[in-house]
Amino acid sequence: MAEVNVHCVEKLQVLRGMVDLLPSETILWQHIEESANRHFKKAGVSEIRTPLLEATELFSRGIGEATDVVGKEMYSFLDRGNRNCTLRPEGTASVVRSVIQNGLTSQGPQKLWYSGPMFRYERPQAGRQRQFHQIGLEFIGFGSPRSEVEAISIAWDLLKELGVTGLNLEINSLGNDEDRKTYRKNLVAWLEENFKSLDSDSQTRLKKNPLRILDSKNPSTKALLTNAPNLKDFLSKESKERFQKVEDELTKLSIPFEVNPMLVRGLDYYSHTAFEITSSDLGAQSTVCGGGRYDGLVEQLGGPSTPAIGWAIGMERLILLLSRNEPETYYSPTYYLVNRGEQAESFALKVARDLRYHNQNVELDLSSAAFSKQLKRADRSGAKWAVLIGDTEAKEHEVILKDLRSKKEERSKEERLKLKDLLKRFS
Repeated sequence: MAEVNVHCVEKLQVLRGMVDLLPSETILWQHIEESANRHFKKAGVSEIRTPLLEATELFSRGIGEATDVVGKEMYSFLDRGNRNCTLRPEGTASVVRSVIQNGLTSQGPQKLWYSGPMFRYERPQAGRQRQFHQIGLEFIGFGSPRSEVEAISIAWDLLKELGVTGLNLEINSLGNDEDRKTYRKNLVAWLEENFKSLDSDSQTRLKKNPLRILDSKNPSTKALLTNAPNLKDFLSKESKERFQKVEDELTKLSIPFEVNPMLVRGLDYYSHTAFEITSSDLGAQSTVCGGGRYDGLVEQLGGPSTPAIGWAIGMERLILLLSRNEPETYYSPTYYLVNRGEQAESFALKVARDLRYHNQNVELDLSSAAFSKQLKRADRSGAKWAVLIGDTEAKEHEVILKDLRSKKEERSKEERLKLKDLLKRFS
């Protein structure tokens, strides 16, 4: 008989920077997504969904060739049609492309939101993966300072509603194109004079994207930049007045903020107001939400001249902030069906279905384990009620309700009732 060769197959692992979201974890993700959906509906913001895969040119034109995102971090490749394709590294450019392509700019201003995965080839760390997720808002066709305050307040209130603590809002004005050109010229001259004192990354950025040096995290460079030219000193009268209106309206809404002259954001398309919302409960990667105005992007991508403002919230960092809470904080069934016996298990299927038909959250135990083990699972699930069904109850079309969340001395109380009487409670 021929010898059978047994090959040991190596276990496949997830790629570095990619993370599985297990059922115990997705409870929190779903809570955030559902909360965001409700929040946007209340604000009259409509959802838009764009492809994960776009033409590479969309991001090289929209984000900027000189940015780290385009230069170092994009997942780009040639497809079988020899087309340059990229997994989207951010959401704004895709939304703007869709708005232009589908003629939404001719239908008036658009209030849009999106969610989903993005991809950047970065060094993975807590709260930052190579496949990461964002929830974002885009106001396209809105040019007033009031629209910036509205966008900021929607983000601020969503984070508060989710229970994020230690929030801090930082804002800055990047001015208009002329303001930034004048400032850039003066900044570059100052940086060249201090070139030897800059860290190596900042020295590289000086030629490609000098404004990004202001956002350096290097301690020595940050100390050096305290003496750099201040963008505020180069703003036109109109830009200063505009930014003052943003400050005034935020103050009226009782949204606390700090003006941070070093805040420039990482992408080329921003102008006027830029902002970040951070949480003191996070470590070095403290930014939870970031955004700003990008009035030139729509025209840059082939559309009409259109003002716009937007922001994005990083889901992974939100998860870090909220994961300290117990899972049942976000989801637990109202009823947990404990059932054992041939007739009981059949009847339990009907009870579960009937309760769900009446919009109740129900978990049906399918284990056929002993009642004691099922009751332990019921307690761990966070359910308010255990519904006990044995063959005797099944024959009489009855259930036994057991309160799992009352005080310990009251938990022994049970209520027997007909299924039809239980369902009447929800009619």
